[in-house]
This record gives sequence, C-alpha cells and structure tokens, in this order.
Amino acid sequence: MNRADDVPSESAVLVAVLSNRSGFNGHPLEELEGLAETVGVEVVAELTQWRQTPDAATYLGRGKVEELTSLAAMRNADVILFDNDLTPAQMRNLEKATGVRVLDRTEVILDIFASRAQTHEARLAVELAQLEYAMPRLKRMWTHLSRLKKGAGLRGPGEKQLEVDRRLVERRISELRSELARVHRRREREVAARHDRMNVSLVGYTNAGKSTLLNRLTGADVFTQDALFATLDTRTRRWQLPGWGPVLLSDTVGFIRNLPHHLIASFKATLEEARQADLLLHVADGSSHSVVEQIAAAYAVLEEIGIRQKDTLLVLNKIDRLEDRGRLISLTNRFPNAVPISARSGEGLPQLAAVVSDALSRTFLDLDVETAAGNGRLLAYLSAHGEVLSKEYHDDRVVVHCRMPRGHLGRIQREDAVVRRREEHAPSNTR
Repeated sequence: MNRADDVPSESAVLVAVLSNRSGFNGHPLEELEGLAETVGVEVVAELTQWRQTPDAATYLGRGKVEELTSLAAMRNADVILFDNDLTPAQMRNLEKATGVRVLDRTEVILDIFASRAQTHEARLAVELAQLEYAMPRLKRMWTHLSRLKKGAGLRGPGEKQLEVDRRLVERRISELRSELARVHRRREREVAARHDRMNVSLVGYTNAGKSTLLNRLTGADVFTQDALFATLDTRTRRWQLPGWGPVLLSDTVGFIRNLPHHLIASFKATLEEARQADLLLHVADGSSHSVVEQIAAAYAVLEEIGIRQKDTLLVLNKIDRLEDRGRLISLTNRFPNAVPISARSGEGLPQLAAVVSDALSRTFLDLDVETAAGNGRLLAYLSAHGEVLSKEYHDDRVVVHCRMPRGHLGRIQREDAVVRRREEHAPSNTR
C-alpha cells in the first residue's frame, strides 16, 4: 500500500452516487479505491446508489443514509469517502447521522497533493487550493480540531491554518495568489527564453506513465511510482530526437476527472510548460478499462486551461500489460492516429520518435527571405528564431534561405522583406 508516512492506518467506507451523467464505465469506485490507497486508507466497505438528483440535505437518500450508518458501525470505519463533491451542510448532516468523519472527492485529492508537494511552487499552489476549499467549511473543520487526530484530510496547512479566523484566512489567500502570480510571470519568462529549442510536453491522466516515458526517452532519473499523482512538479529534460536533434521534453502534473477548478487555477504556473509547448504528447493508459473516459477527461482539462487546440499526439502507453491484443486493435481503430507504446519495455518508441519528428516538422516553413543587407534587426531575428541555411548577397540586398517556425511568419512579413516559401522540411540534425 502506498501510504503517506505521517498518516496512521485508517479504515474507510467508499460511497458514490451515480447517475446517467456520471460518464465512467466499469467498476464505479475503482478510481476512489486508488485515491484511498494513495492517501493511506484501508477500504473496508463500499456503497453505491443510482440517483438522478442528489438529496439536498445528505446527497444520499434517507434509506441509504441509514444503510451507510449501519455499514460504517459494523465495519468500525474511521472515515467515509465520497466520490462526489459535497456541500458543507451535506457533510455536517452526514457526519451527524453516521457519527463518522466524512470527506468528499475534492478533499481526498487535496490531501494527496499536500503529501506529494515537494517544491516551493507546488506547496504554494496546494496551500491556496486547500484554503479556498476550506473557507466555506471552517465551522466544520473547527469541530474536527476539537477531537484532533491525524488522518486523511487533515494535512497541508492543517491545524495551523484551521485555527485562524476567516479574516486571516482571506488575507493568506490574497498573499498566496499574489505570490503565485509572480511565480507564473517568472515561469512564463523562463519558458519563453527557451526559444532556441523545440518544446514537447507530456500531458494526460494521472498514473498514465508520463514520468516513466520521460525517463525512457531522455535517460533521466525522475521519480516514478505506480500511484495517483506521483508527479506534481514540472520536470524538463533534453531529448535527443532521432532525425531531428535535441528538443526539450517536459513532464507535468497528471489530470483526473472532475479535477477541482480552484486546483487547476492554483497549478497554472506549473502547467505553463504545456501552455507554451510546440507539441503535446497526450499519454493515456492503454491497459485501463476506463481509458476512453480518461482520454475525454484529460481533453476536458486541456480545454479548461486554454490549450485544447494545440497540436497534440495521442500516445497509448502500457500496451505490455494487455493480455488481449484485441483490445489494442479496438483502441487503434477508435483512435487511428494514436501511437501504441510501452514506456517500460521500449516497444513502439522508435515509431513514436518518428511521428514526433514529423509533427514538429509540420510547424516549420522553408523560406527565402529577401531584405536590405543592412536590415540587421530582421537578420538577427531570423538567426535567433530559426535555422539559417545560406545567404546570397546581390548588391545591397541579401536573400536568406532559412527554416522558421510557422508562428514567426507574421512578424517576418511585417518587416521590410520579400518572403517566398519553398517546400517544407524538418530542420537538420545540427539544430
């Protein structure tokens, strides 16, 4: 069990209220089981209810609340984990009815993030997200403090932050937002300064194998673990892409369905690498029975952070775990442009490198740029942002043969220059 070091063993009843809009097939509590294991909780019982409209007071219906109360008492559960987001009132009513501490899906995810945050930036983001979640729940959390004990949902800012009043919490939230805004501006400058290298970013559902793929492609030694949210901080490494040259490959925090909105906002700076990348590799766990839904959930998060339209390649990872290769055929029929690989065994990685090279090549234009020989500003711009292949001088004019990213064409055309396109090619291996 992947148990957080500072959390004693607790037992939990898992609960989910399902509707036709729930969206995930297969075992409805499989993902919550993974979250519970990651947070260090032993699952002793599960309860589900199909209900199109949640009960306003307790989310579950009255009969199911009674069933949950009996189940929690019989299994001597320490905590009840809901796979839904509850209002503060619903939490209070459920705790009063069952006599057991209740956590919702967001609180469990925040607790995992609190235990996994390593860098200053990640800790700031987690603290902000926790405090924004805590604001409407301070009264309930004060009740938790009166019978204080360590456990899931009680980490991060924890006791210190929950002892302060609402005014001080609001002030701290304002301070964190300002600090993260400064971090975001600095990260934007850092990423933008890498214009001399193409940037490829790994995105996708949590535990899809992004960090393992980063290690395999770059020879890095980034921490990996078969657990949800093993990576919270962006890591960037140099990838010697065959047939292309060196590119920068970045790993990012994993996504999950119904990822809390304020958590996405808090990690805006961390996701800056993906926002400014030339290409996204959307890594999905091809061995998961919920892979189709996980792909859709990841795309929903990309839409929310404003980078859904970026050039993206779908990578179906962990195909070495598929006992029935018919499932892989079914997936590739559904996603014909996807690249099946195994980051662990290396299967499919040469094909992935070739597809990435082709995709990056599509972002370049092969140009002849004619301008005045004394136009130093434009000549410097071409050298800084593209690959200058040759120069031909004719009296006071110069024709520069270069390969440029497509996004820079508008700037060149605004200069005092004549631009002619050649056939498009990939940059040479010397880049």
